[in-house]
Amino acid sequence: MSTVTQPRSSRRVGREGADDNTVSSVPKGLRGESDRTAGGLRSVGTALDVLECFAIDGSLGVSDVARRLGIGKATAHRLLQTLVTRGFVEQDRGTGKYRLGMHLYELGHLAQARNTFRHAALPHLQAIATGTGYTVNLGVPDGADLVFVERIETGEGGEVLGHVGRRLPLHCTSSGKVIAAFNPAVDQARRTAGFPPYARRTIRTETAWSRALSDVRRQGFAVSHGESFDGMTSIALPVMQRKVAVASISAFGPTDQIAADLDRLRVLLATASRRIAAELP
Repeated sequence: MSTVTQPRSSRRVGREGADDNTVSSVPKGLRGESDRTAGGLRSVGTALDVLECFAIDGSLGVSDVARRLGIGKATAHRLLQTLVTRGFVEQDRGTGKYRLGMHLYELGHLAQARNTFRHAALPHLQAIATGTGYTVNLGVPDGADLVFVERIETGEGGEVLGHVGRRLPLHCTSSGKVIAAFNPAVDQARRTAGFPPYARRTIRTETAWSRALSDVRRQGFAVSHGESFDGMTSIALPVMQRKVAVASISAFGPTDQIAADLDRLRVLLATASRRIAAELP
């Protein structure tokens, strides 16, 4: 699950943030252009923050967005309306609330269609899902999180994951652990972000995280029992490039079923991960 973007600082920069007695080092003739550029970049950043607000909630009102970002309602309304005109957000005329628009959906599908990992992995994911009946995922790291760029949904596993989207914190997934174990940059990103609780058995300390990664390196795979969803288990193996984990493939389902099938799944996922890695450019 993605966390909502934290409010940006309300402190203004440029001429509005300067002390009246401060002499600017920017040449007088260039100050206006510099201020417009800085203001434009801030507006772009805040507009992106608005889109991030919809990572969890399907629809939001102007007041919801303003409160989450720590901005005025007039500013939130102006940003939302600008996003509406470009198709990134659309407004429900009945409720007045906003939701992600079709143009964003279109761009998302283009990004997915052009993803080389997805193209290489998809046939292997489909084969495992068909042969086992479990939900199968392809995950890639993004900062301190894991993003599932492809998911073959089957059974109860698909129903559970379908409610939370495609992003989860690295430390609560087998996929996140198996990538971090073989990718120092990813490991550090999670340590920097910390280990907030997600489910009852989620890793919550750096010591526990280090111990889990040591186990993964020794075994070559990762298992998460009830760390992202109570009663659910996943097993993941890394996809390696030049001895670094760049992605993962995992199987997800009810704990009693996955736990009894770990050995078979480990072999299937290991074979698939090697074949995917061999097909990557």
